[in-house]
Amino acid sequence: MASTKTTILAFLLTMLALLGLSLGAVHKVGDSSGWTIMGDTDYTNWASARTFHVGDSLLFEYNSEFHDVVEVSHDDFQSCKGTSGIATYASGSDTITLERPGHYYFLCGVPGHCQIGQRVDILVQPASSINSPSTSPCALPSSPAATATENPPSSAPGGPAQSGALSLISFSSNLSLALSLVAIYVFGVAF
Repeated sequence: MASTKTTILAFLLTMLALLGLSLGAVHKVGDSSGWTIMGDTDYTNWASARTFHVGDSLLFEYNSEFHDVVEVSHDDFQSCKGTSGIATYASGSDTITLERPGHYYFLCGVPGHCQIGQRVDILVQPASSINSPSTSPCALPSSPAATATENPPSSAPGGPAQSGALSLISFSSNLSLALSLVAIYVFGVAF
């Protein structure tokens, strides 16, 4: 019986660790505007208003008849050269997982689009700890906007629009808390 409890506890601890690392936030690039040259989306401001971590994802939504997404080197980003990219995406709804810390550079490979601002530099931080204050299962959001799963209109006053990133962090934290409570209840073990 003790062996079974140990095996199940090890499994639960492994699941907690995996869930804490694999459920990253999803950031829709450009919020409600998406990936476009239309409107007044400033991708530099959009990126600087967010914190990206390893395990997070970028969602690029755009009209694939007029745009694409090209991941490029720093030099190609600076010169708006999308012809020798690291990767090219053209589905119109591309999700890219941020797998390492550091800079990721993306631009639209359609001639002229990068030059008028359709490019973004994403600085990725190491994976966040599940026990950090910002992702604590006991932490309460500071405002109703922080719990929104949809982005507010770009005309919302008071600063940059929020992404739906907090909803996945909260889900991961709540799931981890629930699994921990199940383990404590079943095994009488606190960790």
